[in-house]
Amino acid sequence: MFVTTMQRWRAALCILVWLLVMASGTKTVNAQNQVMGELAFEGKTKVERDSGVWIDGGYVGYLKELKDSKKISLLPGEHEVIVRQSGYEDFVQKVVVEPGQKRVISVTLHLSPRATVPEVTATLKLKIKPGRAAVFLDEKYVGHAGEFGGAFKSMKISPGKHRVRVELPGYRTFDTEVNLLANQDTEVKTELIKGSIQQNTPLIKPPDPQP
Repeated sequence: MFVTTMQRWRAALCILVWLLVMASGTKTVNAQNQVMGELAFEGKTKVERDSGVWIDGGYVGYLKELKDSKKISLLPGEHEVIVRQSGYEDFVQKVVVEPGQKRVISVTLHLSPRATVPEVTATLKLKIKPGRAAVFLDEKYVGHAGEFGGAFKSMKISPGKHRVRVELPGYRTFDTEVNLLANQDTEVKTELIKGSIQQNTPLIKPPDPQP
């Protein structure tokens, strides 16, 4: 095949442009890595590892998943971390994130003295996708959806009417009401629809900045 000098020059130019783009992208990523700080979490028990995490008022997921592709990168400065689990006192900590540094937070939860277990219960099972979505029962966080959808996974709650709300940033809120009888088994099944964080409620959305 005959290749002209002009074609060789064009090929060389394309390679040069590609190398410049790649180098620029690498510099951008490195610059971002130097500017952003990272938060990592550790919990000794399953209770902590399955607990929901809020940063500066926004839900980011449950503790044990916040690594690798879901690691938490933050702008330098002070941030508020809240870790929640049903039946336990909130873990609240102010942390200072430094540029390009990783901060590890060790989470320990303590049983709430106000936690009670009803004498008569009904069983509610949830099959919800994505499993990392936050689940609220009567406006109180009870866990992430994956905790209540597998074999032998469900929640025991008092009979009567309850409001179930499921939220995840970037998805539309799922909201329903169940009316449970004593010793009744009920299942709620849904797949969240993609949406905007603007459609989420203050339960998982950071407060709007003050004017």
